[in-house]
Amino acid sequence: MAHHKVFIIGSGPAGYTAAIYAARADLKPYVAAGLQPGGQLTTTTDVENFPGYPEGVMGPQMMEDLRQQAERFGTTVAYTMVTKVDLSSRPFKIWEDDEEHTADAIIVSTGASAKYLGVKGEQEYLGRGVSACATCDGFFFRDQDICVIGGGDSAMEEANFLTKFARKVYVIHRRDELRASKIMQERALKNPKIEFIWNTAVEEVTGDENGVNGVKLLNRVTGERSHLAVTGYFAAIGHKPNTDLFKGQLDMNDVGYLNVKDRSTYTNVEGVFAAGDVADSVYRQAITAAGMGCQAAIDAERWLEGQEG
Repeated sequence: MAHHKVFIIGSGPAGYTAAIYAARADLKPYVAAGLQPGGQLTTTTDVENFPGYPEGVMGPQMMEDLRQQAERFGTTVAYTMVTKVDLSSRPFKIWEDDEEHTADAIIVSTGASAKYLGVKGEQEYLGRGVSACATCDGFFFRDQDICVIGGGDSAMEEANFLTKFARKVYVIHRRDELRASKIMQERALKNPKIEFIWNTAVEEVTGDENGVNGVKLLNRVTGERSHLAVTGYFAAIGHKPNTDLFKGQLDMNDVGYLNVKDRSTYTNVEGVFAAGDVADSVYRQAITAAGMGCQAAIDAERWLEGQEG
């Protein structure tokens, strides 16, 4: 049974940054990177808004850079999935399938997964016109026609933001009324660049070697099928934090985001810290996740020092 001072569950900007700081504090962190190391950024092509990359960087390359930096200072990175945790007593118990580990402190950086409709073409064109982050990718769609899927606050926010770049933004919604708050609805409905397509479901995302070129639509009232020419497809139907592993052990909100105390990364269990999208339903950016990773490592280091004292 392997024992670790700091066990980091999940990689991505939060996990790898936590590892860099923890390793430099001589805590010899162990990272269970999961089966998709780097998280959501591995499905992003160009990252142009992360400081330090003046020409931009491919998402997978950026994650590789962070991993190498963490390993340089003594981090152990394992491409394994954590399947079970026991946070009821210390040292904490963590299982990777049948292999048991123990740890004095845990940093949870399992991230969140964008929800998609699951229609044909979505995964095929992910990063090539299909996105779930307007803030990340809107810049690439300057003077183009694009669509946003959804009817809640996040969809209205994404649609309004995208009008800064796009020529036209179509909001496609399954119903004839929005779930979004009144102020967000009014803002979107008054925007001349936004056109609503009501009572309509997306059946397929179409494309070619250059990426997305349209969506196949079904009018749920008339049964009529049509094809809308767009070069960008933004899913705005929410995110699901990857926290099923911690249900019943860590406090979380109704959606599943982990609750942290005040401006720290402390969870309700002493010695367990949360960083990145797993605890952030507001910003969800690589840079804010990295910042929380730094916080979590410093919080863990100081907490461990307190235990020793």
